Amino acid sequence: VQLQASGGGLVQNGGSLRLSCAYSGSISRINALGWYRQAPGQERELVATITSGTNTNYGDSVKGRFTIFRDSAKSTLYLQMNSLKPEDTAVYYCNAITGPAWRKTDYWGLGTLVTVSS
Repeated sequence: VQLQASGGGLVQNGGSLRLSCAYSGSISRINALGWYRQAPGQERELVATITSGTNTNYGDSVKGRFTIFRDSAKSTLYLQMNSLKPEDTAVYYCNAITGPAWRKTDYWGLGTLVTVSS
């Protein structure tokens, strides 16, 4: 599975931004897609995930502000980010998981930088 994220940039406090992640390869094997982020000096953390059944899960810090969704026809994952805060500044990574839970494989794309100015 190959992943290519885009859409990052500089936005003001309270603004909005939409990230995209085009995925390709063994698409039929994907069980879940997600977004993670990593701020300078911090560990990578969950932002949001969506399963093949469209169940979604969000990190506590983004609930109510971010929405994950996908367009299967375009093989593209999205992250709509509203009410952005300076603490949302990070490199955002697209993730795909294939295989059963006891033998899953993680795929990562190159990140896209989001900077929220105060």
